[in-house]
Amino acid sequence: MLAANALSTTGDMLSLLAVPWFVLDTTGSAALTGLAAFAMTFPIVISAAFGGTLVDWLGFRVTSVLSDLVSGLLVLAPPMLFLTGGLSYPLLLVLLFLRWMASTPGETARKAMLPDLAALAGMPIERASAAYDGVYRGSAMVGAPLAGVLILWLGPSLPLFVDGVTFLLSALLVAGGVPRVARRERERRGYLDGLRAGLAFLWRDRLQLSATAMIVVVNLLDTGVTQVLLALYARDVVGDPRAFGLLTGAVGAGAVAGSVVYGAVGSRLPMRLTYGLCFLLAGVPRVLVLALNAPFSVAMAVTALSGFAAGAINPILAILQYGRIPVRLRARVIGAMTAAAYAGMPMGGLLAGTLSTLTGLGTTLLAFTVVYVLISVPPFVLRTWRELDSGHPADT
Repeated sequence: MLAANALSTTGDMLSLLAVPWFVLDTTGSAALTGLAAFAMTFPIVISAAFGGTLVDWLGFRVTSVLSDLVSGLLVLAPPMLFLTGGLSYPLLLVLLFLRWMASTPGETARKAMLPDLAALAGMPIERASAAYDGVYRGSAMVGAPLAGVLILWLGPSLPLFVDGVTFLLSALLVAGGVPRVARRERERRGYLDGLRAGLAFLWRDRLQLSATAMIVVVNLLDTGVTQVLLALYARDVVGDPRAFGLLTGAVGAGAVAGSVVYGAVGSRLPMRLTYGLCFLLAGVPRVLVLALNAPFSVAMAVTALSGFAAGAINPILAILQYGRIPVRLRARVIGAMTAAAYAGMPMGGLLAGTLSTLTGLGTTLLAFTVVYVLISVPPFVLRTWRELDSGHPADT
């Protein structure tokens, strides 16, 4: 399952870089390129929010295989149609929208089946969730430079072919290598009732609701930092565009290392305190050091350490979800949380760009630092976060 997810994630990164370049290369329009990017991100929110119920209905393993098969065919269609002269821009947008609509349930399903497979393998859930997150982050790190190399050498069409192949291989791995888990009795309620049940559960669980709210805000801030503020810092402070890539890479490399370390020692750490400290350190220092105009070498070191702290966040969130969400609701609740996490991201770049234009880069970085501090407070002060250490089991 981890190998299948690695292939799928690598393919996603190929598409995320190749499609904008493909559109810009064939149309020459930045506006059309932006519209294509929207067609790749917006369906993730829709599919994550409304597809989780279907994942619970069909079953995790079946959904993963079907999602990858359909996504593989959809992602192969644009380059094949382009080579035969049958690809129009509106058709490309439709195919992109459908491709990301189809692939999101597969990712939800693989995440939802993780505790069952960990139990079959006799692996502690801390190690399994850290391995899942580490493989995801590592694949994203590999996929981005690989896409750049393939685009440079062979043009933007080839990465889309490779993406399609990765989906088909992922489906084959899950179908042939992932064992079936015990079948659960399917609910007799309709789709809308099932969807409402998942949302109602999330609303009642104050701990997971608080965790989701924190992730929504931090994803918004992280998007603004990554898409706008780091680029401005590299241009205006360092004077070298390579600083942008180095700082972005330092976060990713640190996060991979952090997930590996958490997988090794996480079961011996207090979850609430670990999560609170890692959440605080993942955001505040790396933005504050930029606001203070520290030397670039210091900024790189602090950024890598912040990335290291971030490596424990997703595994702990996964443990929280697996321990509290009933199995029959797992995919739809995880899907709702994923949709919420993505929902604020499109606003992050707009907020960062607007604030930096009005107030300047330094002031914007300080403002982001303050918000990072405030959103990191709940695990330390809210009583509901004490439940993170209580280990309440989920219903079956």
